[in-house]
Amino acid sequence: MTATLDSKTVAQYLADHPHFFEEHANLLGEVKLSSPLTGRAVSLQERQMEVMREKYKALELRMADLSRNAQENQTIANRFHSWNQKLLQPRALAALPRDLVDGLKHSFHVPQATLRLFTPAAAYAGEWFAQDVSDDARLFANSLQAPYCGSNNDFEAVRWLDDAAGIQSTVIIALRQPGSKGAAFGLLILGSPDTERFTSLMATDFLVHIGETASVALAPLTA
Repeated sequence: MTATLDSKTVAQYLADHPHFFEEHANLLGEVKLSSPLTGRAVSLQERQMEVMREKYKALELRMADLSRNAQENQTIANRFHSWNQKLLQPRALAALPRDLVDGLKHSFHVPQATLRLFTPAAAYAGEWFAQDVSDDARLFANSLQAPYCGSNNDFEAVRWLDDAAGIQSTVIIALRQPGSKGAAFGLLILGSPDTERFTSLMATDFLVHIGETASVALAPLTA
């Protein structure tokens, strides 16, 4: 009695004998498969070509995505470089916070940006960036171990922006002493009326770099 072979056994046999179709080349034209592309019956060779074309098309799409991501990253890197150059220009220390947020708006085309320092040095206590903030805002800043990027959920920090009423998406970055994971000494806020400008699905690598750079630049203004 002949045992019935199941599909797994046949598949394993073909995998173990890669020269099977070389030895039985006539089967290549005789075996007929249903094509998911055309719906008609095609030979094994034709089906193999279809599979290869599908894989090639998928690779083309993947390469296009990688190329687009590379271009976007290069654009952000260029903007980050431009912002850094502006920060390095000579100025009075009290003017740095304004130049920092204006540079972000200009280099990254951000509609609105502002910041607050919780513990400014006495010489800067009367400046706009040293205005009082609530204990809740300080607690929120301390809880941010990574930049917040997403919808504006009526954050107190967003209300510090000049036109807070129209802000739909935002970035909030805690400012900390360089190399510190402890309490934040301030917050940096970016805002946009576009709900899709800042979303929770965005990568935050460059936002981390912006926060670290801003922290280094602003640390001398703190007590």
